[in-house]
Amino acid sequence: MSILTVNNLSHGFGDRAIFNNVSFRLLKGEHIGLIGANGEGKSTFMNIITGKLQPDEGKVEWAKKVRVGYLDQHAILEKGLTIRDVLKMAFQYLFDLEAEMNGIYEKMGEASPAELEQLLEETGVLQDMLTNNDFYLIDSKVEEIARGLGLDDIGLDRDVQELSGGQRTKVLLAKLLLEKPDILLLDEPTNYLDEVHIEWLKRYLQEYENAFILISHDISFLNSVINLIYHMENQELNRYAGDYHDFMKVYEMKKQQLEAAFKKQQQEISELKDFVARNKARVATRNMAMSRQKKLDKMEVIELSGEKPKPEFKFREARTSGKVIFETNHLVIGYEEPLSKPLKLRMERGQKIALTGANGIGKTTLLRSILGEINPVSGSVDLGDYLHIGYFEQEIKSGNSNTCIEEVWNEFPSFTQYEVRAALAKCGLTTKHIESKVDVLSGGEKAKVRLCKLVNTETNILVLDEPTNHLDVDAKAELKRALQAYKGSILLISHEPEFYQDIATEIWNCESWTTKVF
Repeated sequence: MSILTVNNLSHGFGDRAIFNNVSFRLLKGEHIGLIGANGEGKSTFMNIITGKLQPDEGKVEWAKKVRVGYLDQHAILEKGLTIRDVLKMAFQYLFDLEAEMNGIYEKMGEASPAELEQLLEETGVLQDMLTNNDFYLIDSKVEEIARGLGLDDIGLDRDVQELSGGQRTKVLLAKLLLEKPDILLLDEPTNYLDEVHIEWLKRYLQEYENAFILISHDISFLNSVINLIYHMENQELNRYAGDYHDFMKVYEMKKQQLEAAFKKQQQEISELKDFVARNKARVATRNMAMSRQKKLDKMEVIELSGEKPKPEFKFREARTSGKVIFETNHLVIGYEEPLSKPLKLRMERGQKIALTGANGIGKTTLLRSILGEINPVSGSVDLGDYLHIGYFEQEIKSGNSNTCIEEVWNEFPSFTQYEVRAALAKCGLTTKHIESKVDVLSGGEKAKVRLCKLVNTETNILVLDEPTNHLDVDAKAELKRALQAYKGSILLISHEPEFYQDIATEIWNCESWTTKVF
């Protein structure tokens, strides 16, 4: 049975077409991976099917009474609510039933025997509904999901207004999973999860009996939970059975077949045109030339889609740093409360260190303390000599009204416009992306703009906080290659072992010094 049907969908922004006559069907129980390069329209598609965005053309039809759950990272969480309050909101319909039942109990004191019997019957039905939907197990369900996603480490009685962007996303994901909708729509859910919680979500989705559509650039995660791929490219949406590796085999084969057919047809067109040009003026061969011209006119010409620019990252390197990059002396990191034991850490030139461990234990806080962006609770950090630091932050505030060109030009005023455009194109952005405002770009395109600024800055140490969040497969692979080739030092936070294990010369597990209890 079809849960969602999309027919002849077309949509664009200004003169930039995103979809052209796209159709899509979701059946009960299907676990779909929605893939494609940054900027191909995956999040736009999610916004259209959830009604947040109206398409230019086409029809979106949901089956009747389908409960849809969408991980919306921009949802507003009210001040004064705790994490526990927000998670319990997943069961609001059950709390409403309980309130209805309590209202009936109040009426019973004044009811006649006949009315009392009717009211008892009504409360019995409501009581069965509450019991069958595990109403009396809500607290344990909330705690189970919270534990699985690491929210118990943050504290379930903490005000949601105090949370970071990543923690908010975790809360919204936990609430969504507790709602157990008929279809889950997940847009890069692993971006703010660490390895332990990604593993937990993987098991959860493997056992999920309802349908879901998942956008993810984490191929290992994607392959472990989906059974169908929908690939978005060149305004089209195509269906492939199996996982990402199955898709790539078929996709590459189709691409080679199309290229072979294109070459063959171009050869035929060239021969026909040559014949017509040589023979149309001669009376004896004019009819044959006209016949070939008709064949040319009727021919459905094969077109190869334009190759998308592949990102190419090459970090500019500054003069060599001193031997010591930084050294900490009994450093205790944190804000009001300490997040670590006293730390004696040392990093030397040439080391490439990956920081790992659960979310919320202070990995980002450590980076910011080393860089001097926040004051330590106690202790100190001594930075080495001749450091040229490049910092990639995990979270960047929205509301940037600059175009991509302005964003890079402001950082490098000595560049010509041609050099700015060339630098952005090298990072995998098309002309239309380059001329757009940063705020309208997808998460992956915004990351490429930030990487453009970073690769063009002379550095000898890179401090990278989750740089792969939102990046597509090609960009991630190229960033990995560039970091392996980088001669300077690297301090990196990443939740993807497949990414950091081939880069890092050392791995520091931050759980060994955190004050958090696991």
